[in-house]
Amino acid sequence: MSTATESTALSPAPPVALVIFGASGDLTTRKILPSIARLVDGGVLDAGFTIIGVARTEWTDADFRREVTASTPDAGPRWRSMTERFRYIAGEYDHPDTFDQLKVLLADADANDGTAGNRIYYLATVPAVFGLVAKSLASHGCATPGEGGSFARIVVEKPFGRDLESALDLNEQMHSAFDESQIYRIDHYMGKETVQNVLALRFANAIFEPIWNRRYIEQVQITVAESLGVEHRGAFYETAGALRDIVQNHVMQVLALTLMESPTSTDADRIRDEKVKLLRAIYIPTPDEAVDRSIRGQYAAGTIDGQPVIGYRDEDDVAPDSQTETYLALQLRVENWRWSGVPIYVRTGKRLAGRVTEVALTFRQVPFLLFDHRSSRDLRPNTLILRIQPDEGISLEFGAKVPGEKFHLRSVAMDFSYDEAFADTKAADGYERLIHDAMVGDATLFIRSDEVEQAWRIVDPYLQAWSEPGAGLHLYESGSWGPHMANLMTERAGHEWRNPKIDLELSDGGQPHLDQ
Repeated sequence: MSTATESTALSPAPPVALVIFGASGDLTTRKILPSIARLVDGGVLDAGFTIIGVARTEWTDADFRREVTASTPDAGPRWRSMTERFRYIAGEYDHPDTFDQLKVLLADADANDGTAGNRIYYLATVPAVFGLVAKSLASHGCATPGEGGSFARIVVEKPFGRDLESALDLNEQMHSAFDESQIYRIDHYMGKETVQNVLALRFANAIFEPIWNRRYIEQVQITVAESLGVEHRGAFYETAGALRDIVQNHVMQVLALTLMESPTSTDADRIRDEKVKLLRAIYIPTPDEAVDRSIRGQYAAGTIDGQPVIGYRDEDDVAPDSQTETYLALQLRVENWRWSGVPIYVRTGKRLAGRVTEVALTFRQVPFLLFDHRSSRDLRPNTLILRIQPDEGISLEFGAKVPGEKFHLRSVAMDFSYDEAFADTKAADGYERLIHDAMVGDATLFIRSDEVEQAWRIVDPYLQAWSEPGAGLHLYESGSWGPHMANLMTERAGHEWRNPKIDLELSDGGQPHLDQ
């Protein structure tokens, strides 16, 4: 396997004991452990590294180690050797005995595994116990480094709250136990290379900055589309919906990076300051206005990849009369000099025509088009597309003459592909990068408390509007691009959604090719 140091140039991490709460859960086995195994085998993690798992499941140390091995089948000998020191605590998250045992194991890790008093606590549990675990850690003296240690940090998975009120309450609970500088709120989207490359595209290239504003850009669209349904997460999705699951976190983070002003440096707080400024510039509607600025949908039966699929209400653990949205489209506006008057359209949905996450910035038309309609009918507005997944890259669409005697124009794409340009470089995945950053204390890609709270302030009116009886919910056929009403939202402003067409023929790299 490629080493992490060769493939990602990640800096060496200091010795640390990583305590995973929710160690028997799906997130730990599917995402966290494989990411850590790659860091270990790549030589990024110090020899003084160990894991202590904590969960309610009645496992022994040996049981936990077997589960660790089973979840990392491709790991190398360095990881295999290190897993022999991993420990496990079976206990309740609100019981003092759990944390008394943890203190003992942390001291043992310092003495025998060389973890040097450094601790990271990873909350991979249900959100309801985040505050409880944080307070218990603090009350047992675990919120500070061990003897000789330099840091104690806590990593918190999303969702961070269910609405503004709960987010404020959770922040208060966390801050009563840990300083804000110790809290690392993780959003795996921020670990994606293409998301991070938004910073490089904007602030390392002189060609884009002069036109990255309302004078030249007519509209911005952010699409997060999935062809999958809720799979086995029906019970969770019934409590979340598309707004809580995707928009409040992933979409708001991508939007902030795309539209924010230039930070004064790459310091974590300077970047996060600008993201917060942008979020504070987004107009917050009243609940009545929110109804007019949003379209909610829910997938019905249809066809995906030629196969029939059931509707959301027929999924396991979903109410037969569910009003939960699996699709959401919003029209936002940013009230500052750079973006005043530019509509910002965001949408996300499950069981759509394809899997694609992208940001599309559409430029204004030329002030006077010399060419008649017949010769320019295939000409579309210039568009810059930032493809976040699955075919990571950047495209610029512009007009060109079609070869031949007739003067005929059509749009073509100037395309940059990460896979092609960096074929010899294997980047760390989102979790791998973010876990490493938490270990070295780089908070740039993590979410600060004021970011969380402002994102909830933006979306809270929509939750309030939808809590009223008779809140609109439009069914859409699986395999489509969502409910027809979403098209009316853009058409009212003279725009239309950019619906990528999924080419069923695989490219040389074995990935579906996305085209307009």
